[in-house]
Amino acid sequence: MAVSDPTLEIEEGLHAKGHRYVIGCDEVGRGAIAGPVAVGLAVVDLACGPFPPGLRDSKLLSQKRREELAPLTAAWARHSSVGLASALEVDTLGLTAALGLAGKRALTRLHNGGAKIRESIILLDGAFDWLNPALSSRLPLRLQVKADRDCASVAAASVVAKVFRDRIMIDADATTPGYDWAGNKGYGSAGHFAAIAALGATAMHRHTWLKKSPEMDE
Repeated sequence: MAVSDPTLEIEEGLHAKGHRYVIGCDEVGRGAIAGPVAVGLAVVDLACGPFPPGLRDSKLLSQKRREELAPLTAAWARHSSVGLASALEVDTLGLTAALGLAGKRALTRLHNGGAKIRESIILLDGAFDWLNPALSSRLPLRLQVKADRDCASVAAASVVAKVFRDRIMIDADATTPGYDWAGNKGYGSAGHFAAIAALGATAMHRHTWLKKSPEMDE
């Protein structure tokens, strides 16, 4: 089946309803057994113009193509940011609360970078709002299933977050070798589980997740 490209149709509809900015939001690393969860944000408005050719949900792109698109995507968006929650925070708080914490940190970085959060609506991939419960005051938010596939702002957020998190795992592989994090990016491949059995778990691992199946996906 052919892969469809995202559009700005939903974002334009939100602009038409009075929202000056749309903040595309997507998470990366949800199903990993090592490394942080990352939440990416990308702010767009009517003046952003066409998005970079080839932009898609990060899961539909090769690593090389994501690396090429990440700087183009960041330049296209008005603002972009990534927030993280560590493996220890995932273990301690649970995944949903850790995602909210990472999203809150990403929003703080947007605000510090000059983004007008209170003039924005968040376009969140999925059917569950895990972000607002983490905030001191709620923000306007639109849930959209498959937004990472269909909405350019969310696809942009996914690419920015994926490249940012992948670099963390590649760097960690160099300092803590043996787990092939440069290859598996912390996901539960058979080789990754075998390395844990041989070498033990590290501080980068989500210890409460280590009994999960090697077939976990992104």
